[in-house]
Amino acid sequence: MSNTPGEGVGDRDGLQPPRAGYGGRSMSNASVGFAPRGSSLAASAAPGSFSSELRPSFNAKGALSRGDMVAVTSMDPGQDDSSPTSKEMVAGLVDKLNKEMKIKEGSENLLEALNIKKAKQTKEQRSRVENELNTSNRKIGQLKIQISELQRPKEFPNFPRDRMSNLFRGHVPRSQSQELSPTGDEVTDDEDEETESPTFALAEILQSLEAEAMQPDFYVEKANSLVELFKRHPTLKYDLAWSVFGTRMQTMLLSDSREVVAAGYRMTRYAITDRKSLQIIRGLNTDYLVILSLVKEGKASVEREQALKFVRAFLEVKDGIRELSRAVCRTLVAVAENSEDRLRCICLETLAEILIRDPPLVISAGGVGPLTDALGDGNYDASESLVGTFLYLLDLPSGRRFLRAGYGLEVVFSTFTDSLSMHTSESKLKANAKVIATILKSWSGLMTLSMHGFRAVKSLVASLQFPEPQMRDIILDLLFDVLRIKPPSWSSSFLAGRRLTTYGRVANLKSDVHSQQPTNSFGEESMQFNLVEHYLSLILTVLIEAGLLTVSIPQRRLEFMALTRDQELLEILSGNLEPTLRRKTTLLMGEILKMSSRLLPHSYCEKLQMLPALFSAASDFDADKSVNRTLYRSGTAGTLSLARVQESSERQDTTIAGEPVKSAANVNIDESQFRALMVESHVLSSANFYKWKWDVLQAIAEGPLLNAKRLDEAVRATKFMKRLVGFYRPFKYRFCNQKNTKPNQRYVKVACALVRSLLQTPEGVKYLGENKLLRQVAECLAQLDPVSGLTSASPLFSPVRIAETMSGGYFALLGVLSSDPKGLVMMERWRMTNMCYHIIELQDRSDLVMTLLGNMDFTRDSHFRVMLSKALTASTKDIRIFSTNLLRKYAVQSSASNAPSKDRSTLEWAVRLLVTQLYDPEVDVCERAVKILEEACNDKFCLEYVVHCRPALDHLREIGAPLMLRFLSTSIGYHYLDDLDYITQEMDDWFLGRNDTYVTLVEASLARAMQEPEKVSRRGFEDVVADQESSGLVPPHFYRELTRTAEGCRLLEDKGHFTEFVATLEELGMESMDPEIVLKVKGCLWAVGNVGSMALGARFLESTNVVTRIVYIAEHSEVMTLRGTAFFVMGLISRSVHGLEMLDECGWDSATMTTGESSGLCVPQRLEQLFSIPPWPAESQKALGQERVQELTTIITEEDPVNSRILQLVVDLGNTVLTKRAVSDLMHIKSKKPPGFHETRMFRKVMDILESHHYRLPVRRFIIDLFERSVMRRLVLDEEEPDGFKGLPDVGGGTATAL
Repeated sequence: MSNTPGEGVGDRDGLQPPRAGYGGRSMSNASVGFAPRGSSLAASAAPGSFSSELRPSFNAKGALSRGDMVAVTSMDPGQDDSSPTSKEMVAGLVDKLNKEMKIKEGSENLLEALNIKKAKQTKEQRSRVENELNTSNRKIGQLKIQISELQRPKEFPNFPRDRMSNLFRGHVPRSQSQELSPTGDEVTDDEDEETESPTFALAEILQSLEAEAMQPDFYVEKANSLVELFKRHPTLKYDLAWSVFGTRMQTMLLSDSREVVAAGYRMTRYAITDRKSLQIIRGLNTDYLVILSLVKEGKASVEREQALKFVRAFLEVKDGIRELSRAVCRTLVAVAENSEDRLRCICLETLAEILIRDPPLVISAGGVGPLTDALGDGNYDASESLVGTFLYLLDLPSGRRFLRAGYGLEVVFSTFTDSLSMHTSESKLKANAKVIATILKSWSGLMTLSMHGFRAVKSLVASLQFPEPQMRDIILDLLFDVLRIKPPSWSSSFLAGRRLTTYGRVANLKSDVHSQQPTNSFGEESMQFNLVEHYLSLILTVLIEAGLLTVSIPQRRLEFMALTRDQELLEILSGNLEPTLRRKTTLLMGEILKMSSRLLPHSYCEKLQMLPALFSAASDFDADKSVNRTLYRSGTAGTLSLARVQESSERQDTTIAGEPVKSAANVNIDESQFRALMVESHVLSSANFYKWKWDVLQAIAEGPLLNAKRLDEAVRATKFMKRLVGFYRPFKYRFCNQKNTKPNQRYVKVACALVRSLLQTPEGVKYLGENKLLRQVAECLAQLDPVSGLTSASPLFSPVRIAETMSGGYFALLGVLSSDPKGLVMMERWRMTNMCYHIIELQDRSDLVMTLLGNMDFTRDSHFRVMLSKALTASTKDIRIFSTNLLRKYAVQSSASNAPSKDRSTLEWAVRLLVTQLYDPEVDVCERAVKILEEACNDKFCLEYVVHCRPALDHLREIGAPLMLRFLSTSIGYHYLDDLDYITQEMDDWFLGRNDTYVTLVEASLARAMQEPEKVSRRGFEDVVADQESSGLVPPHFYRELTRTAEGCRLLEDKGHFTEFVATLEELGMESMDPEIVLKVKGCLWAVGNVGSMALGARFLESTNVVTRIVYIAEHSEVMTLRGTAFFVMGLISRSVHGLEMLDECGWDSATMTTGESSGLCVPQRLEQLFSIPPWPAESQKALGQERVQELTTIITEEDPVNSRILQLVVDLGNTVLTKRAVSDLMHIKSKKPPGFHETRMFRKVMDILESHHYRLPVRRFIIDLFERSVMRRLVLDEEEPDGFKGLPDVGGGTATAL
């Protein structure tokens, strides 16, 4: 969809010629003498595509093709007027040419038919047909030459002849690759455009549009040519002579052809430049034409679409919305109310955009009703965009007054709360649930739904009482979505009723949880603050306050007495419900309790844990026993230590014949136990690896094979090692031919464990060195080495095999070898290192290079570090980005502050390479390096070492700014930046404007994080680069980093910026009308909050009363998003001990960890303090249109009683009770042919009534069709009224039909 005068999806190829057989416009007589339409229309776009770009084409059988029409239909208007004899000659030649074309086509068809028969039987007949075909081709060529000579345009004195002949060639679009010059030479489009005179071409097109009695497709093509001219020369429209262009526009818009009218709208849309041009266009009475086009029936879809695009072009011009009349807006409302209209959706979007830019216009036109109906219906696909319009208006009091307090948004809850709609379709329920989730995830929506004592939220929770499983299931899904609860990996099995016995897979959830936690830093204040978690704590508090866990419902007793008592959500939904719903409720209940213990203060948690019947529900061992064990095993860090999580994630337990398999066997098991394990693996009993038990093999590789004695027994006494290692030998094509699927990754895990165990003992090293496995792998690598001289028609490591088979698993084995000194010696023995050097240089095998580097271990100072360094600097962009991401594992994962010197050397190596990447010519590579270094700088040692490297970041500008801010965290970094004169300049920049930009960044980050589903990466650290902008983390702030050091605090105090921020909050904190001042206040709030979150920022908070002021803004501001900003800022302040105490004095509780430290999540002790927005008086439609209603009293007053009766009946059509009688009376008056239906004055009055009253779309069409068609032409062209309307036959009158 295109909103601009520029092209939309469907404006690429222009308009097609009109359809044959349809009548003309309903309001225009034969005033413009267009010939009847005879061309066929090409296949129209599919419904809803909003595409009407059509091109003239001759598809009739026997007609001229597009290429044949190059010289036939090109006629210059000037030449036509002066040479009538030439016209007749050309017409005769064209008729002959058409006959020859038909003969040619018939001959070709006959030849095709003869080719099917036997050659001997049709030889003579085929010869005659071929002669006839050759004759036709020769005549066609001669006729074309004669026609082109007759149609050659005259020479003009001011322009060269060849330029005139090349301007427009009939119906050939400019997309044709070549055109013919008068001499027969080919002229390309590029040459034509280079020599084109835009002004002359414009004059030519406008002159050609002046011609009358032409085919409609002629005007369509000329309009398309004008549009293409505007595209090639965008500045040309600023020099338009509107006196000439406007006349041509009016002529086209008054055409009987719908396609010509559509082309006129399109041409006019491209001529719009600014508001003044819109005023000129409206001065030509285009509002009446637009209304006429929009009220037409669906068969005029091309015209209606272009008219709507023309209206939308007003929105793209600065202040163009001011030129959009209420009459046109009323028509858009009528179309939007018609559920069967294919333009309904785009009209709804248009009304939503107008509502944002000019709310009084939409309110006075009655446009809010269709928008709210579309939200409540659940049938509109883009409902999120509509609800975004309401949320935008609800933020500020200036926009809020146009909506009714507590209504509008609540219409989406009717699907759930109406007991009569319990059988609503599932799609409608899901659509409305999606809208509710969008509302709850925004500040304006949450604040609005929490008005009137959380009425809307309570109604949603109470909907769970309805005995409708489908509705309950969707509400539960809604709660999972709003609270961002990611179902565990075992949830599908649990909901299906299967027993949860695969505990090892469940434990992987804990690893994901820990991988998302921020890395340990050198101070408690450096822990990153998550805005999403803070907002979730508030949503959870609101849901609990609304009775999600404790609701009051009637309980039936045997005596059939209705009593009420408090029951938990779990007890309500676990009555006589489906097992799936009961299990889903159990999951929701457990997740809510777990979230509350992490996100809510202890005052809330204590009440939740003491819920009635919670203990009895939890102690019910007969129901859902497995979920309790599973929840325990998938607990977070608060219940299980990190070591236990990692141990659980590495161990995989499966079920064998109902008994759990033995875990990794002890290294020092005896001989009988080891033999039992080998027998149990089935390797000794069968050579078919599909029958082997790979979990047992994993246990053997990780345990007994570490014992030299057990290894010797497996090698010498049995075929165990021979069969197992033989399975992995490349030239046996067993392992390498397996498909690359997730289940087959177990083969790689066993192989890596096996090689790792063999490297631990001298016997294992000897066995591995003598085995053919490594030698064959080296030979496969040599096939890719251009220096080795070995080649293969189908190499093992070809791109297809690496992508589709397990051949890439051999690189995982090489990675294990690279992590051990003895493995590196083996690789040197088989010259694998040299081969890897050559493979890194392959420019056409980026997949192989990434696979090789991604599996290597770089913790040891080996040749592979050199290879990685080479890939970082001398490879393609994709490989450089991939290699940069690999360094994250070594720069971020290790905690260098307490690490041994070996790990510190690895970290220093990774940091040095990352600093080198800051100077990469590709910005994407630099950005990745900056993000990794920024994350690594959470560690104090790493931060100091990065500063020690003294990187230059000036060339990165905004990309390197976050890393520069992290340097301020230490005194070393502060002095380094101070020497560069960075701090003073950056400080002034933030004070003068960067604070406002920071507000936009934070709000966009929060909105993106709340709307997008939570993504949990299953890849390793080396493939992940943390993106704070999409995770809801607070971006780095200059004043927060500055306050980390004593030097920064002194500078902040000397500059006096904090005092200025506090003064702004005191003076402008309650501003609610000026958006710019509100933005400035938000910037000051974030600056104060970031300073107050630091331990050294306590003196700044204590020296002022700013915390009390922030609390007051959060509880009393009339701007909803300003309250939200203050809420988040208080979360920042609560992260410090002094801020925690100050907020507690102001009546706000904060969540704390088990160690007593604040988690930075605070909520008010009384929620009414935060959601205390009082209802506001709404501007009604009648109040906005009161002046217009008074004018209508004068409009409907007429001296002529017939005209007065007509006007009164038109008014009655707006009343559904009087509509039927008014239609009948109007049809009766129409039959008497009164002069009122022929007068432009009466038509103007009727249009004024349509502007001021609400009418359905069919009623509007009926009213307009009452008038004679020529009325519109006289009205648009400002022609005088003809005398003697009475007694004249109604030859061209309207075609109004009864409703």
